[in-house]
Amino acid sequence: MAIPDENIHPIATGNAAKTVAEHQAKQDLVFYSGWFCPFNQRVWVSLEEKGIPYQYKEVNPYKKEKHFLDINPKGLVPAIEYQGRALYESLVLCEYLEEAYPNHEPRLLPVDPFERAHAQSTEQQDAARQELYDAQRKLAQQVKGPYFTGKEFGLVDVANAPWVAREYILAEHRGYDGTQVGNGWSEYAERLATRESIIKTTSDEDKLQVIYDRYLRDEAQSEVAKALRAGRPLP
Repeated sequence: MAIPDENIHPIATGNAAKTVAEHQAKQDLVFYSGWFCPFNQRVWVSLEEKGIPYQYKEVNPYKKEKHFLDINPKGLVPAIEYQGRALYESLVLCEYLEEAYPNHEPRLLPVDPFERAHAQSTEQQDAARQELYDAQRKLAQQVKGPYFTGKEFGLVDVANAPWVAREYILAEHRGYDGTQVGNGWSEYAERLATRESIIKTTSDEDKLQVIYDRYLRDEAQSEVAKALRAGRPLP
């Protein structure tokens, strides 16, 4: 019997499909992507924001090809391959792109060491909080505006944007109301959701809905879904 998630729509759609088409030429950096994955979108947004040349390769994580498993034994997207060497884990990749391409702007982490450490630790803390409103409220209090560290769009914004762009799912199915957060959260969320790099890497809602319907019905078989059921940290 086939795993239900194997039947997901195979490729990106909408604005994301146009972006995929622009990145099919061979490049030194290969981006292995799952169009539907918010962790994956973090890295995709970083690539687009910084204008780093990359070749896009779609991976169905439920039908993994041998080469992908050879470079990434965990078999999870996102992953990148550069001259035969591979890396994975979304925030690790975002930080790698920041260090490996210092001449590609904008810088997504502050240059100042103190500000840089603060930005990274805040993201880790927010990711661990159990109450969504409380976590968002605390994050909103630290937004210097218009983005987390001030005028420049940065790594904390990259880490949060894919989830913000999916808030409509919580609103439709879990009674979520971003206006209840206060502290300027709705305005910050709107700036993230309408950022060009987010729009360019987001597929059509109807295709995404198929994916998240499985989570809502507790039928998804992804590693994230398994971790949620077991109360483990997300992979």
